[in-house]
Amino acid sequence: MQTERLVKEATERMEEKGSEIRSAIEELSLFKHEDHISTRPFLNFCTLVLQVLDKIGPTMAVLRQDVHQNIQRLEKLHELDPSVYSNLVEILKKERAEGSARKAESCTRALVWLTSRSVDLTVALLDKLAKDPGQNLAQVVEESYNSTLKPWHGWISSAAFKVALKLLPENKAFISLLVARGEDYTILIEEIHTLVSLLLPLLNEIHTLLRTFGVDRLKAT
Repeated sequence: MQTERLVKEATERMEEKGSEIRSAIEELSLFKHEDHISTRPFLNFCTLVLQVLDKIGPTMAVLRQDVHQNIQRLEKLHELDPSVYSNLVEILKKERAEGSARKAESCTRALVWLTSRSVDLTVALLDKLAKDPGQNLAQVVEESYNSTLKPWHGWISSAAFKVALKLLPENKAFISLLVARGEDYTILIEEIHTLVSLLLPLLNEIHTLLRTFGVDRLKAT
């Protein structure tokens, strides 16, 4: 499937560059001079988010599946006509014109959950770890979840997440999985700071875009 190809390509890029974080920095550099947010680099970046979630383990299994499905949904529309749907604005315009933006299976909803939910959570988590590496991972994940995803989840999803927190790896074990082969922890922290500094402006741009289209407050169905 197309998304599986994206994951494979992202993995190959990661192996060449040394880490998921470094690969994400490379992907974000593609957004610098765009008038609109390009669909392809955005999807490539989201596949790297999947890999970071994989490092956390079973706790993020449900979220990972959600990210995977949303990437697939956007990828499918993009492949219908890559020239027309080359950027996220055109995707939002299409579904607003059709009146389908708020439907459960819309690409608009997929974009909302990828950015305003899943990527926001990942950024919050990495930022907290980089600022205070000694924090307990369970506490970091829970705080990140509470400030990003929880407001948009129903009570069932929230309760399931709390149970899943018990399956988290140790903090050192998680960080060691993110460190590139042959490098040290200091380089990872520097790269996380770089990633967050590059990603926050992009996220702000997407948040503004979603507000403009009036879809930023969509909750889980």
